[in-house]
Amino acid sequence: MSASTRSCGRDGRLLRAGARLVVALCATLIMPLGTALAADAPPLPPQVAALAPGLKAQGGGELTYFGLSIYDGYFWSPRRGWKEDGPCALDLHYHRALDGAKIAARSLEEIARLGYGTPEERLRWGEAMRRLFPNIEKGDRLTGISLPGGIVRYFHNDRPIGDIDEPGFGRAFFAIWLDPKTSEAAFRQLLLGEKP
Repeated sequence: MSASTRSCGRDGRLLRAGARLVVALCATLIMPLGTALAADAPPLPPQVAALAPGLKAQGGGELTYFGLSIYDGYFWSPRRGWKEDGPCALDLHYHRALDGAKIAARSLEEIARLGYGTPEERLRWGEAMRRLFPNIEKGDRLTGISLPGGIVRYFHNDRPIGDIDEPGFGRAFFAIWLDPKTSEAAFRQLLLGEKP
């Protein structure tokens, strides 16, 4: 038996250890893009909590993209799961600076990919998001709350920045993270308090 095919002895142990290391590194590179947060969700801004008493943190986690931490997100609802017609909030704590117009564009891409709204509705939604979404700095907090009647009210660093009151928009916006067909399925599970 040649030295390269031996499976016993010191060389065999080194080969097996090296193979385990390669497998562990590969698993790290392809692991889900969301990781659960051990800590409890930070409290919602008082103005948000006052708009929908009874919201409870259902889950949260960290969203990463190609290994870069983008934000920690928390989903708030009065009950388990996502009910498209009920009040809920999504609270994002950013780990890096992002351009508001690019956040709006990416949100609109996801809404379209999921099939929400007509082209005309998506055009209006995109314009409303571009007008409203601020540029984000590392450490910023952006909170959106879905209110009765389909209104979504936004807060930047705990201060109100405006509403989007367009039929169907609230459902489409929260679907980006909570629809079963979201592009971030592992992160969705974390937000809903499920283990991926």
